[in-house]
Amino acid sequence: MTTTALTALYQELALCIGLDLSTLLPLGIQREVGHFNVFNMADLWESTQLRAGTSYPCRSFYKVSLLRSHSRAEYANHTIDIAPDALVFSTPKKSFQWRPAEAQQGHFCLFTAEFMLPVLGGATLEELPLLQAEGHLVFQLNPVEVARAAALFTQMHEELSSDYAHKYDLLRAYVLELLHLGQKRQPATTLHPTHSAAARLTSRFVELLEQQFPLTTPQQGVPLRTPKDFADQLAVHVNHLNKVLKEHTGRTTTDLIGGRLAQEAKALLRQTDWSLWEIADSLGFVDVAHFSHFFRRYAAVSPGAFRTLEAVLV
Repeated sequence: MTTTALTALYQELALCIGLDLSTLLPLGIQREVGHFNVFNMADLWESTQLRAGTSYPCRSFYKVSLLRSHSRAEYANHTIDIAPDALVFSTPKKSFQWRPAEAQQGHFCLFTAEFMLPVLGGATLEELPLLQAEGHLVFQLNPVEVARAAALFTQMHEELSSDYAHKYDLLRAYVLELLHLGQKRQPATTLHPTHSAAARLTSRFVELLEQQFPLTTPQQGVPLRTPKDFADQLAVHVNHLNKVLKEHTGRTTTDLIGGRLAQEAKALLRQTDWSLWEIADSLGFVDVAHFSHFFRRYAAVSPGAFRTLEAVLV
């Protein structure tokens, strides 16, 4: 996500909740791939003194809200009254205007599609069963579900303010769990389409790819780096693997692997003091020159320039 797009996102959010833009940007916020943030609704309500009837047309990002108070969602052709303890999903394609009916309690997180790419294996958010479903994404939760959702948001707040090097991996996992919590409320026919051998192969490929990360030491290495490495591990021909992944994700095996390596490279450049040689070696490149050539394809700058720019931005 570009700096311009990120600024535009927060300018829109600032209009949505009535705060100055500067108060919404925590220090050191994620700039690697996509964007994430989480908010406590009670804090926002107290600081802005929002009144019932205010319009909130937030449409440029994905948003998951745990609403603990009465409110209303206004769609193009009708209105939904939202009782307390509801989980609400807002997407660019299924947006609505949210109107609080009383002082608000709860939480919401917002994120871009790019932020979730590392855990979707080349798929998009709109391909998830929950977000493909017809209808409106408002779900009343039982007490057990409310407790779980509230705990996830608490973990998000704690993790975002921590200095843990891989906190964004955890934050993606928390978002994914919220999405699954919503999917459990979907009809079985929507949630569980026929799983073909091709779908299982795609899922297994993604699992193998993600299991190699994050890298915690320069000596850890990435054992599976080429399409043939994965094909051998999955006991299929490399051409078959590439055909299946292309059909299911729209991307080639090489592109999926390269994108994940680039994602890890960016994290290591930002979050560690490893030398460029150590990073190149851990990711399986024969030398820094090959690593730099690869990195430029995904980041448009050299690894050294990327690290310098990130240090300035933080």
